[in-house]
Amino acid sequence: MEEVLFMKISILGCGWLGLPLGKYLVGNGHSVKGSTTSESKIILLSEVGIEPFLLKFSPQIESEKLDNFLNSEVLIICIPPRASKYGEDFYVQQIESLLGHLPSSSVKSIIYTSSTSVYPDLNREMTEDDEVIDSDALIKVENLLKNLPQNVTILRCGGLMGAERIPAKYFVGKTINTGKIPVNYVHQEDVIQIISMILEKGFWNETFNVVSPEHPIREEIYLKNCEEFGYEKPTFEAPSEEILFKIISPQKLIQRTGYKFIYANPLDFKYLR
Repeated sequence: MEEVLFMKISILGCGWLGLPLGKYLVGNGHSVKGSTTSESKIILLSEVGIEPFLLKFSPQIESEKLDNFLNSEVLIICIPPRASKYGEDFYVQQIESLLGHLPSSSVKSIIYTSSTSVYPDLNREMTEDDEVIDSDALIKVENLLKNLPQNVTILRCGGLMGAERIPAKYFVGKTINTGKIPVNYVHQEDVIQIISMILEKGFWNETFNVVSPEHPIREEIYLKNCEEFGYEKPTFEAPSEEILFKIISPQKLIQRTGYKFIYANPLDFKYLR
C-alpha cells in the first residue's frame, strides 16, 4: 500500500477556491492553516477544520501571527489581483511583502494559482511555451516566485466555474456579441483535485494550464444554463468587427501527470442551485 504523507499546509486566501480546497485537504488528513481578510469568516474556517488567520495587506502584511501562519511545509497562494484605485502593482507589492517573510519560514514548496488571462488573444491554441503579457501583474508575481529557492508550481487556471458560479447567470437578458467565442473554463472540483494531486505526487517546479480540455462556444453553454436554471436567455448578435480569442491547451498537465478531468466538457459542469 502506498504511504500517504500528511502535510502542514497554509492557504493564503480562503475565498471561493481556497475555502473548499482547505476543507478537502483537511478531510484528507492534512493540517491546514488558512488566511482571510474578513473577521466574519474566522468562525467559518474553524468549523471546517482550518486553523484561521486574519491577514491584511495594505500592501504590507498586517498580522502578529504571520510567523505561525508560515510555519508549514507548503504554501498555496490563492489571492487574485483585484482592480482597485491602487492599480495592479499593489497586488505585486502584496506578494512581495509576503515573500519577504519566507526566508525565516519552514515553507519548502509553493503552489500559485495564476490565470490563463496572462496569454494574449491570438486566435489560436496557446500552450505554456507561448508568449505571455509581461506587464500583467500575475506574470510579475510568477517571475518573483520562480526566483525563490523553494519548489514552485504555477497553475494558470481558466475561468473558474462550479458551485454557484453559473456562466449564464451573469448575462441574463443581456445582448452579447461573443456567443461564438470558445470558452476556457475549469470546474472548481477539478482545480481542487489537481492541487491535491500535485501535493501528493510532487509535481514541483512546473507551470501548468488548468483548463477543461474541451472548448464549446459561449452560446452553447449559456443556452444550456438557461434551460437548466430557467434564466431569461441572452440575445446573441453578430459582432460588428472581429473578436479575438484564444484556446488554452491543458495537454501538458494531462501528459505530465496523467490527470483525468472530472469535467472534461464545460457543457457537463454541475452547479449548486
